[in-house]
Parts: sequence; C-alpha cells; structure tokens
Amino acid sequence: MSRRSRLWALVALLIVMLLSFSFVVAQDAAGPEPLGERPDAPPYGLHGPYWVGTQDRVIDPDSAEPLEVTIWYPALNPEGLTEEIAYPATLKFEVPDGIVGIVYGHALRDAVLDMTGGPYPLVVFSPGFGAARSNYAHLTEHLASYGFVVIAPDHHEIFDPTWADIPKSTISRPQDVLKVIAFADELTAAGGSMEGLINMDLIAVSGHSYGGYTALAAAGARFDIQGFNARCDAARAASDPNAWLCDTLEPFEDEMLSLTGLASMPDGLWPAWADPRVDAIIPLAGDSYIFDQAGLAEITIPVMAMGGTLDTSTPYEWGADPTYEYISSDTKALVTFVNAEHMIFGSTCTDIPWAVEMGASFFCSDPVWDMQRTQDITHHLATAFLLDVLNGDAEAHAALAPDAVSFAGVIYQAEGY
Repeated sequence: MSRRSRLWALVALLIVMLLSFSFVVAQDAAGPEPLGERPDAPPYGLHGPYWVGTQDRVIDPDSAEPLEVTIWYPALNPEGLTEEIAYPATLKFEVPDGIVGIVYGHALRDAVLDMTGGPYPLVVFSPGFGAARSNYAHLTEHLASYGFVVIAPDHHEIFDPTWADIPKSTISRPQDVLKVIAFADELTAAGGSMEGLINMDLIAVSGHSYGGYTALAAAGARFDIQGFNARCDAARAASDPNAWLCDTLEPFEDEMLSLTGLASMPDGLWPAWADPRVDAIIPLAGDSYIFDQAGLAEITIPVMAMGGTLDTSTPYEWGADPTYEYISSDTKALVTFVNAEHMIFGSTCTDIPWAVEMGASFFCSDPVWDMQRTQDITHHLATAFLLDVLNGDAEAHAALAPDAVSFAGVIYQAEGY
C-alpha cells in the first residue's frame, strides 16, 4: 500500500471513530439508561425516560423561619453528563465532632428544565422526623425521572430523647406542605422561575415516618384526640409494647392545641389542614395513630400505604395497617414488607456514609432486607401508583392489580384495581 493510500485509510478510520463517538454521545444525550438499583429491578423500578435536575430554594427567606426546599424535575442533558451529586444533609441530632452530613445521589445540579413533557404533576415529599430531605433522594430522583416535579421541605425540628419538638412539628408539618404547594403555584405561574413546568391540578404528597403522618394530614385526615387517648388506654391495659408512642404525644396535647390557635379542645375531630387539590398520597411507614379510625375515615382520595411488619419506630399496627383499614378511599393499596424495619425507605449506607461513621448503620440498613431491593420495589410501586392516579396511565394501572404484584417477602392488598 502506498504512503498516500495508508494516509487516506488512516483518515477514513479516524472519520469512522469520530462518527461512532458522536453516535454514542448522541445516544447518551438522548436519554438516560434504564437501570434499577439491582439487575432484577421491576419495570417501574428502572430509571425513567427523563434526566433529573435539582435545585435548592428557600420559601419566605426573610421570615423568622424560612423553609428550605429541594426541587427535583425533568431536565435536559445535551452533553450527556453523568447524574452525580453530593447533597448537603443537615443532621438534626447530636453527632460526634468531624461528622459531616452528605447524601450521594444521581441528579444534575441546576440543569435546564425539560419542558417537552410538561406541565408535570407535583409531588410534595415530607422527610421523617429529624431527617434531612436529601436522605430520600433515591425516591425523589426516581419520581422526577418519570415526569414528576418533586419538592421536599426541611421541616424545623430537632430530634432528642425528650421529643421536645414533637408538638410544634405535629402542627407545623401540614402547614409546611401548604407552603410548598403555594410556592409551587408561584414557581409555575406566568413570570415564575419555572413557568409552565408544573401542573397544579395534579398533586400528590408522600413521606416517610412522621412524613407519612404529614401525608395523611395533607389528604384530609383529622386528629381524633379522644379516640387516640382511648387507644392508648387500651394499649397500656393490654401491655402493648407499642404503647410508648402514646408518651410522645399525650403529654403535649394542650400545647398542640395552643399552637393551632383553637380556643378549646374540640369535642370530636380537629380541623383539617389540607389543600383540596391533593389527589393522592403515599405514606411510607406513616404514623396514623393520632387520627384513629374516625380521623382516617376522612380520607377519600387514592392512597398507597407501605410498611414493615417488624418496624419498631412506627409499628405496622399503628401505622400502615390501620391506614389501609380505616380510610374511605375507593382506590387504595397496602404494601407490606414482611420482617422489615423502619428505615427500608431511606438511603443505603453507601449513599449516607456519615451514618456508618457515627456508628448508626441501622439508619441506612435493614437486618433482613437488601436495601437496594426494597428501593427497587418501592420505586416500582410508587411510580406506577402516581402514573395511574395522576396521569391515567393504563399500563401503570394494570401493573397494580393484585395478581400483577408478586415479590418474595411482600404482601400486597389493593382495592380499585
């Protein structure tokens, strides 16, 4: 082969390589790879069709208690960047010196909005008591990848053994949800910084632990203090090991009443603190006991409750199970993780290394379950539920039929499917 021929062959090879590289980059930029936490992830447990962007904002920054929030949303990624991020996490409990709260996630900081599928439904996510909003990034990111705008507030509360912030948090958390919804109204309104991104006629609320309580309140559940106290009396008489929950609220009932501004203790159900636009909720190990049977019966919108049977923080019998039993919703589901503890809905120890560093690996692991497996199942069912009830997705609806849900170690019950 002549020198000129070899030169042209080399040029041709370079052109082919460049074209191949361009094709790969174009593929990467076109959409994310559909992967789950594990190779056996169910369909809606796979990464959705949208790249995920994230931004931090502050609601009422000049007020005495500004509310910090994180937003996750469908984003553009023309350069095909890897979704990698380290979220700061405010640790709202006593921690050893040198421990820094970081949550590793999969999103693009301040990415450009993807308006192609908008406006998108809104999901408000409420973290557990004393937990950082970023601790649930695995779920909020996942929902954003399927075309939801998710906003999570950082509630003002500190965890300590005396539960000193419980009365204030119990009253303020539902108000925080209302603030977030009003903030979303401003974001998506004409002239807003996310103009046209959010469909404010399609709203869901989710949350873990006391965030699950918050979701129930956002759906219209109402306190039944007399019913709650009667339940506590019966629990103590029966030596119910879960009666300790009563001690976290009963001593503070008068203080809670004062915080509401009510003149006297209601004879029956307390007022509701809910936006009527909330269409569905997903309480994860959500505390439901303060509402008791009558208060939970006020909920009529679609609900998917999840919980673990060995949960020692929000016991199944005081959280997920009565939620499903007592709500009045025609469409409802109960996802039971057999032998699971409380933190199966949080992040893995890989994503929150500070928990291991301070000797609190229980915060990011489960004695029985593989956390990546619970995340895949939770992602699948929560995503299908929201696609169904908010978007009217027929395939998602079919995926929630009782005979379509079969995971080892999971008991699934549903009505309306």
